[in-house]
Amino acid sequence: MARPKILVVGAGFAGVSCIRRLERRLAPEEADIALVTPYSYQLYLPLLPQVASGILTPQSVALSLRRNTKHRTKIMPGGAIGVDTKSKICVTRMITGQIVDEPYDYIVVAPGSITRTFAIPGLTEYGRGMKTLAEAAYIRDHVISQLDLADASQDEDERASRLQFVVVGGGYAGTETAACLQRLTSNAVKRYPRLDPRLIKWHLIDIAPRLMPELGENLGRSAMEVLQRRGIEVSLGVSIAEAGIDKVTFTDGRVLPCRTLIWTAGVVASPLVATLGAETVRGRLAVTAEMTLPGFDGVFALGDAAAVPDLAKGDGAVCPPTAQHAMRQGRVAAENVISSMRGRPLQPYVHKDLGLVVDLGGKDAVSKPLGIELRGLPAQAVARGYHWSALRTNVAKVRVLTNWMINAAAGDDFVRIGFLSQKPAKLEDFEYTDVYLSPEQVREHTASITARGR
Repeated sequence: MARPKILVVGAGFAGVSCIRRLERRLAPEEADIALVTPYSYQLYLPLLPQVASGILTPQSVALSLRRNTKHRTKIMPGGAIGVDTKSKICVTRMITGQIVDEPYDYIVVAPGSITRTFAIPGLTEYGRGMKTLAEAAYIRDHVISQLDLADASQDEDERASRLQFVVVGGGYAGTETAACLQRLTSNAVKRYPRLDPRLIKWHLIDIAPRLMPELGENLGRSAMEVLQRRGIEVSLGVSIAEAGIDKVTFTDGRVLPCRTLIWTAGVVASPLVATLGAETVRGRLAVTAEMTLPGFDGVFALGDAAAVPDLAKGDGAVCPPTAQHAMRQGRVAAENVISSMRGRPLQPYVHKDLGLVVDLGGKDAVSKPLGIELRGLPAQAVARGYHWSALRTNVAKVRVLTNWMINAAAGDDFVRIGFLSQKPAKLEDFEYTDVYLSPEQVREHTASITARGR
């Protein structure tokens, strides 16, 4: 009798956590395990702002899957672009462009999320995301290049547009990105004697009435005070009306000369979700508390791609798309896959949020571990301690700790490596949002494969 095949889609927090538990709890002869991911690493997403600002090297937050797993999982270097739940086939586009049809008995759908955008003129052409390692590396190069170009320019209008930076999104990603990059430019400008530091302006805007509302009013206000003290202009209740190559128009009518628009205004589930043809909740798969997809045999979904009921909160709440929940959902999903194989009852996912941490760079941070509000160095110690302990490989821990120590002792460096310097950097190019099939295309594809097989 053939061993059942478990296919995990996505190497984020949820997918890798699931793989690790499956490998630990299943004997090699019990099942074959495969992982579909375009990259050979798990990205530690919360530290991306520190990569963008040069505090950490890109390799520090890219945790090798070969180190992070026990080597028995087959890693397929590609991205899932469609799932036919009736034929139990996952259509995968390999990094070579080849289309491969991967059969499964059980599938764990954890492809994560992509940057949420709106129909704002110019946004997809001129907005830069912060969801991938490549985007963080690009933004670092781009920001430093603006200083270089402004320093070399004789045109005052050009110089003004290159020295204004706009970050959209007052959540964790946007706030940390603005804080870390502003710190980088304020230190870097000391090496540019021809540039007036007062000309460098950072703007953080959000349509919401408060900054990081999840932190609570007091800590949110403390974070905003830190940003404003550094000279970052925070505008709430405001968004982008239009983006251009050298200017940005706000919804309140202001027009800023600007060549750097960083868009972090939320995320949506991966487009892979739509290929299943299942019920969704705000774009996320509507799953049970056990993370099964009702009406679909052998399908589990979790992480950013699934609206997992938050039983700890109740009242119909769903778990927020955070790493904290994703890691724990991965472990429970793995146990439920195993229980399904062995004919045992499944267990619901229950986890009470342990708190939040926000690293604002330098000695500044705000944190709320277990409901305790912290600011400054104590909050910084908690934030970095949490992130460091969450890294799954010793190599990553050593690299991150070393980078932090070097940055603390030697300060920032301002070298750009020329990453994609001659190419437009669109969101769809970095996040590959245009490669997915429709449900109809998935069915047509698998039907043609079946017909050829006959």
